[in-house]
Amino acid sequence: MEYINKYRQLEAQEFDMYNSDQPTCGPGPRPPLAKLSSATCIPETTYKYPDLPINRCKEEVISLIESNSVVIIHGATGSGKSTQLPQYILDHYIQRCAYCNIVVTQPRKIGASSIARWISKERAWTLGGLVGYQVGLEKIATEDTRLIYMTTGVLLQKIVSAKSLMEFTHVFIDEVHERTEEMDFLLLVVRKLLRTNSRFVKVVLMSATINCKEFADYFAVPVQNKMNPAYIFEVEGKPYSIEEYYLNDLEHIYHSVLSPHLLEEPVITKDVYDVAISLIQMFDDLDMKESGTLVCDEDTNYQSLRLSWASKTSCNQRKGRAGRVSKGYCYRLIHKDFWESSIPDHVVPEMLRCPLGSTILKVKLLGMGEPRALLATALSPPSLSDIERTILLLKEVGALAVSGQREDENPHDGELTFLGRVLAQLPVNQQLGKLIVLGHVFGCLDECLIIAAALSLKNFFVMPFRQHLDGYRNKVNFSGSSKSDCLALVEAFKMWQACRQRGELRHPKDELDWGRLNYIQIKRIREVAELYEELKNRISQFNMYVDPRRPVLDQEYPHKQRFILQVVLAGAFYPNYFTFGQPDEEMAVRELAGKDPKTTIVLKHIPPYGFLYYKQLQSLFRQCGQVKSIVFDGAKCLMNVLALYLGSRAFVEFSRNPTERFKTLPAVYMAVKMSQLKVSLELSVHAAEEIEGKVQGGTVSKLRNTRVNVDFQKQTVDPMQVSFSTLDRSQTVADLLLTIDVTEVVEVGHFWGYRTDEKSAELLRKLTAEMNQLELAPLPAHPHPDLVCLAPFADFDKENYFRAQILYVSGNSAEVFFVDYGNRSHVDLDLLMEIPCQFLELPFQALEFKICKMRPSAKSLVCGEHWSSGASGRFASLVSGRALLVKVFSVVHSILHVDVYRYSGAQDVVNIRDVLIREGHAELAEESYESKQSHEVLKGLFSKSAENVVDASVPSPGKDEEKHLIRILLESFSSNRLGAPNCKAMLHGPFNPYELKCHSLTRISKFRCVWIEKESINSVIISDAPADLHQRMLVAASLSVNATGSTMLLRETSLMPPIPGLPALLSMLFAPVMELRVDGEGKCYTGVLCGLGWNPTTEAPVLPEHDIELAFDVQFNVEDVVEINILRAAINKLVCDGPNGSKYLGPERIVQLQDNARQKLLGLFCQLKPREKIVPKWHEKPYEWNQVDPKLVMEQADREGSQGKNTFLYQLHKLVVLSP
Repeated sequence: MEYINKYRQLEAQEFDMYNSDQPTCGPGPRPPLAKLSSATCIPETTYKYPDLPINRCKEEVISLIESNSVVIIHGATGSGKSTQLPQYILDHYIQRCAYCNIVVTQPRKIGASSIARWISKERAWTLGGLVGYQVGLEKIATEDTRLIYMTTGVLLQKIVSAKSLMEFTHVFIDEVHERTEEMDFLLLVVRKLLRTNSRFVKVVLMSATINCKEFADYFAVPVQNKMNPAYIFEVEGKPYSIEEYYLNDLEHIYHSVLSPHLLEEPVITKDVYDVAISLIQMFDDLDMKESGTLVCDEDTNYQSLRLSWASKTSCNQRKGRAGRVSKGYCYRLIHKDFWESSIPDHVVPEMLRCPLGSTILKVKLLGMGEPRALLATALSPPSLSDIERTILLLKEVGALAVSGQREDENPHDGELTFLGRVLAQLPVNQQLGKLIVLGHVFGCLDECLIIAAALSLKNFFVMPFRQHLDGYRNKVNFSGSSKSDCLALVEAFKMWQACRQRGELRHPKDELDWGRLNYIQIKRIREVAELYEELKNRISQFNMYVDPRRPVLDQEYPHKQRFILQVVLAGAFYPNYFTFGQPDEEMAVRELAGKDPKTTIVLKHIPPYGFLYYKQLQSLFRQCGQVKSIVFDGAKCLMNVLALYLGSRAFVEFSRNPTERFKTLPAVYMAVKMSQLKVSLELSVHAAEEIEGKVQGGTVSKLRNTRVNVDFQKQTVDPMQVSFSTLDRSQTVADLLLTIDVTEVVEVGHFWGYRTDEKSAELLRKLTAEMNQLELAPLPAHPHPDLVCLAPFADFDKENYFRAQILYVSGNSAEVFFVDYGNRSHVDLDLLMEIPCQFLELPFQALEFKICKMRPSAKSLVCGEHWSSGASGRFASLVSGRALLVKVFSVVHSILHVDVYRYSGAQDVVNIRDVLIREGHAELAEESYESKQSHEVLKGLFSKSAENVVDASVPSPGKDEEKHLIRILLESFSSNRLGAPNCKAMLHGPFNPYELKCHSLTRISKFRCVWIEKESINSVIISDAPADLHQRMLVAASLSVNATGSTMLLRETSLMPPIPGLPALLSMLFAPVMELRVDGEGKCYTGVLCGLGWNPTTEAPVLPEHDIELAFDVQFNVEDVVEINILRAAINKLVCDGPNGSKYLGPERIVQLQDNARQKLLGLFCQLKPREKIVPKWHEKPYEWNQVDPKLVMEQADREGSQGKNTFLYQLHKLVVLSP
């Protein structure tokens, strides 16, 4: 490539100039240095080296290393390169009482620490004395250590910071064949420093499978006008022989299962799998010839792990392990000709296929020129386009500064920001590093450190194969109501920490048991704790510390903290933003046949007479929750048997605690999750013809099309009338104006009560008297949730029994809900009585109410679980202790949607919704499709005269006969007259029509199919408020694309709170650059384009793939943009360089700035008056920049950043002046 040749020629010229300034000398011995201390200047004569291949050429290797600048050692696995060779050099110097400081790199932590431990044990040395190791934060070494093993990354960090190798006399780089991005950059830096300020350091490269010539040429030095390659030394011999076999060699054993064809794609076929299983039974370790390769999508820069054939180099490296301690065997599960012709010789270096962000940041820290200039001298230089793209992505994340003047923008380089300096020092990716820095800004550093550590390692949540549903439920429980994988990690980690601090996990068995109970892998969470401590230590050099002070724990603090953390996650993971399509409410209502979507799931392919198998169906969903009822909806008007079978459905309804707020039940989520996990839903059934032939001479065939309701609460199986109206007939109201007493407030706008008119009061008195005149019997079985029984309640010093539903049982008592009044109480189990059957038939008299056309304000959502404590207190004061007047708007799923009025003075009434909205606790909202339909039906009913209203409770003709046939069929089934079921029925589902699918907000991925990984809490998202048309937003911590680029997979997701305008606010707050859209008259903002802006010279977008075009669904004005800029400036004050920069701020000043940033953030989202809702209007030229008249654009300058280099994290957005 042209740019590589150009910069390598420049490098050669620099090398010549540097050499001309230095005294002439060859690559010989280093100038004499300090002697060893007398304590270590003792020749070792007693130690006998192991008999390994390298021991046979010990003196020769030592001589070569001492007389050459770079030596490449090529030898088989187990020949002694890693363990023996560094010892030879150490002993050589010890015997001469000469100074040495030897470093040996290993790609992995376990390799570095275990080799150091092995040597110290072999030589009977104290670990941390002559030999030690450093991995991450763990450093077992002292000033006397002369041989230190460390990971590649630790050495790279050291020499980048020092910009020199002079701390060491010898640098051994092991496993150089691995060609990771980190390894290649280490080689680049070592090579650069060897040619400049570290010419006397000895470098040794080692590997069992290496292209020696490639490395030798790379480390060549000019001698007498020609390039002299590095010296290559071959270690002859292997510890033990290894026999090699291919599929061809195994055909005489497995001839019956092996297919002759060659595989073009890396796939494990069934026959190869069978062979592998057989071989594994003989040997512990078997290497398959395929691997996951991390690649980077060219369009999006998103990473993905794609299946590809492992290289011969990697396979031979693995093969060598078989012969370490005895004769080895290598089974290659492919044909020999395929191995020779199709398996690649070498792995593609990571630098050519992975993001270059961390490497370029280290290049910037080195200060050795433009990134492209230095990377052109890499062993495998990345393409210029990859470098340019990475520079842009670093500008997008804020690690490199975005110039205020676009004309000055350099596409190949950029100024390192304070954030960039921090990111270059952290062992996490750039977005996780930004998360930590934003956590410092907004006072949630501890949580962000936990998330960054956890997401950098393997997830410590485990989802066992046959317990995936339980593992998913456990993770959801940890997340609380946050709907965030990241917050689930925080809560689990903090619980583990707290248990350890209390001494509950002192014994390893206790900790493992705790891990099993909570579906957490202890080894992994410990690794997270180590990285957490390392990150905490590393950021201390930038004056960032976890605040040890306990926060002021007012009721709203935890909720505000959670919201701030969610906003910080959005800032760190910009632009990984996603939104959702809207469900079709009318279609969903039809699909659910009027059932409540928050409690119900749909099953398809129900067999004929499906109600016979209700117990099987109930048991299938027992792991999800308590099943309240199942409605079997027979197929209708279908001509053939197959269509009859495929067309039938069942609606499984789960029990809802009447004292919990309106939300989709966890049981519904679990059921839909079962479908996602492809859990088999199989019923053992009888053939329809068999049933009809054996029962009642075939007359039961009438039941094929009958809708049957199985009510587990009332223990009934009855035919059911098909409802064609959204009005719930069981709760038909006799009047639209009711006077009620409130008995139980569930949450703001949701409460229980009972009617206080004389007719209703008389009915309740009569019911109470009848029940309490009977001789009551104790419960026949142990009480359980959802059971309806009789429970005592003392009223006016008199105790009576009332109808009650058990909410939950705890010890010797139960909490019960009185179904005729709507209040609840704790009752001793011994006092609960069986309810006589006749009292189950009368409808429950308590009424459940919901204030219509109202939703929580942004302030309530931010400061509470759903409503703030202030809103809850205010609502309770408005409705408690007085009679209320309610006007019924609609009846939906037995819940009355109402306007609520309280009397104020003699005649005046006050609408409670208006009070809550006026005080900023609530805002107006749309009613659902079902509610609007019910409202129209009610209006129609009450517009007619009373005598024209048909009584909906009158049963239709034929129902008694159907009920009789159902009873006969159930008796036949339970008495085994039908015999054992001899067929299997596979059900389809479960489904919920309000399940949401998401799509990306970025331009490149807008039309890609989006999947959320099945381990994510948000792998199932069901709309709780389908009438709310405001965009919901999902943020993903990481994402990848498939090989074709058609599908994205999201990981570690967080669902943002349902605040109107939130996607636009977050995009404007965290975008590097934005351009406001205005309407045709220039009077209001209609939307925004976010991204990296445009190039004035070419007039092209800088990074078009990541541009986000949004149409506002709430009104934003100039004041909103100013507030966003004020908040961006507040962030900058805590993350900036210079003499007044972040590193020099005192603790009190930092706390002051953090509190200011938090208050500004909360103020931006929690305005007293909600932003006005508007119909979104898309810009006529989406994704096109420079669409605003320059005369209307107003620059916003940060006064503190106007002097010197502008390296702030966020530039201030330009304002567009609106017409009056």
